Amino acid sequence: MELLEQGQKIKLGVSGAAETGHCGIDAYEKGMELGRQIAAHGAILLTGATTGFPMWSAMGIKEANGISIGVSPASSEKEHVEIYNLPLEYMDLILYTGFGFPGRDIIFTHSTDGMLFGCGRIGTVHEFTVAFEDGKPMGILEGSWETDEVIKQILDNGHRSSENIVFDSDPGRLVEKVIELVKKERASRMPTHTPVIAQAPQEIG
Repeated sequence: MELLEQGQKIKLGVSGAAETGHCGIDAYEKGMELGRQIAAHGAILLTGATTGFPMWSAMGIKEANGISIGVSPASSEKEHVEIYNLPLEYMDLILYTGFGFPGRDIIFTHSTDGMLFGCGRIGTVHEFTVAFEDGKPMGILEGSWETDEVIKQILDNGHRSSENIVFDSDPGRLVEKVIELVKKERASRMPTHTPVIAQAPQEIG
């Protein structure tokens, strides 16, 4: 278990709307707080390198001196800025996939250990369904938007296990819950036996 605590940093993705006019008055602060809480738990933030809710989380994690990585649909920085009109700010590193938004979504969610979902629409739902098929630990942030209710309807109609999915209206509690799910999943993958380390032969004479 010591290796679990001291090993590779947990990577948490934040998904949400790039256009946030429908999100409500508390979305900005909740997005920022998600980023702060990810930093507080020593995890790394991944986003789709976009505006809106994911960018607010990136702003929050940078405010808390954490690490922010963006996964872009573009094939270069020039395309990222000039064709997709996406930002460069608040990200320590941007990975340019060149696969457009649908392909970017797959690479983005595959690259995380767990996902957090805030206010969003079709793009957010797409990232949720990709992560759901992957069996990712996921946290759904409840708020003054409808995204959490849409996801609940998808789960109710899907008749599939959702034991790896948690809901909460508090960003701090939600991050904690998802990190616990990630740790549980990592622990289940650890070997149950102690590896045998061969000793070097003793010198004679």
